Amino acid sequence: MPAKKTLEPTLKTLPRRKVTQPSTRLDSFASPRPGRAFEIRFETDEFTCLCPMTGQPDFARLRITYIPDQLCVESKSLKLYLWSYRDRGAFHEAVTNQILDDLVALLAPQWVQVEGDFLIRGGIRTLVTAEHGRRG
Repeated sequence: MPAKKTLEPTLKTLPRRKVTQPSTRLDSFASPRPGRAFEIRFETDEFTCLCPMTGQPDFARLRITYIPDQLCVESKSLKLYLWSYRDRGAFHEAVTNQILDDLVALLAPQWVQVEGDFLIRGGIRTLVTAEHGRRG
């Protein structure tokens, strides 16, 4: 009868990390150049929300472009904010406009545009663009 074998772990145990959760909170920081018109753009191909009619996931490329005034949005808070839509039902038009409204309320930017490019469902691709203010 063969001897009993014991497997020794070959990988070191990694320290536990704080688990990041989605959040509806957006944070800002002071613009490094208040008074100067410069453009900031965020893009993600990983935006998801749920169809309020079917509960199925909707996937989109999201583009946020803005010209700050006094404040800029902190990117990690934006990532967690966008992640919070993953389990929420929202029409494409409503979610795009809600993101715009939340950014305007936080930043009071000179100009901001949110574009939602939602993947094809049922043979229809939906593109929603909402903007606020004047571009330079």
